[in-house]
Amino acid sequence: MTPELKIDSIVREGSGRRSVTRSSSGRYVGSRIPQGKPKTIAMDATIRAAARNGTSRASSAGGSSANSDTDYNTALRIVLSDVREKVMERRSENSILFIVDASGSMGARKRMSAVKGAILSLLIDAYQKRDKIGLITFRAKSAKVILPLTSDIAMAQEYMKKIEIGGKTPLAEGLKKGLETISAEMMKNHLTKPLLILVSDGRGNVSLSDKNPLAESFSMAAMIKEAKIPSLVLDSEEGFVALGYARKLADAMGAKYMKLSELAG
Repeated sequence: MTPELKIDSIVREGSGRRSVTRSSSGRYVGSRIPQGKPKTIAMDATIRAAARNGTSRASSAGGSSANSDTDYNTALRIVLSDVREKVMERRSENSILFIVDASGSMGARKRMSAVKGAILSLLIDAYQKRDKIGLITFRAKSAKVILPLTSDIAMAQEYMKKIEIGGKTPLAEGLKKGLETISAEMMKNHLTKPLLILVSDGRGNVSLSDKNPLAESFSMAAMIKEAKIPSLVLDSEEGFVALGYARKLADAMGAKYMKLSELAG
């Protein structure tokens, strides 16, 4: 199994099952009696209701005279109580945001290569599934939105050419930027199902203020957990000395955890 295919299945699992939600747009699936002014009239259902109710109205009003041989008035009369409105359904979309450590660690290029492959793999079918994919990188002293949430493959390929690697690890800033970006998307589209994917060894060494960089990172992770945003941590730590910060960070985020190296397995 290729890294791209494996991470695709992980992401689909992490973002949960796609739900179908009633909305003002989407696929016409049925009709109902409107509560107040109808949003969109369902003509087929309205006509059926008028035909059905019209027979009852005629029977109540005139009995057998409505069906006499001399009654040729077949015009359908629609009254307000016959009106039905459309019931629309729309599938929810996933908004999958990668937050990637682009600092100058030994495995930076390998890490970025795996992430690029995963993003492009997910984007291939994103337009069919209404999904959006985005990318934030953090390095030196800041975090940047490299790829805004999109399902546009051409734009993604162009934007990902702009990725720079090297410098220190402002992990807390990356998490902060990720939380802000996904929260803004959730406010804009209440049907979206968010998923944050952090790719890092968890060794933050740049502070947002004058506090301990690691403490700040764990504080931001706790805020993501508090916001109930589904997340996944892909641990890029390599070498004989394993500090395990990424796993601890996953616990603080309430996130699923996996070693980045396992994607090739």
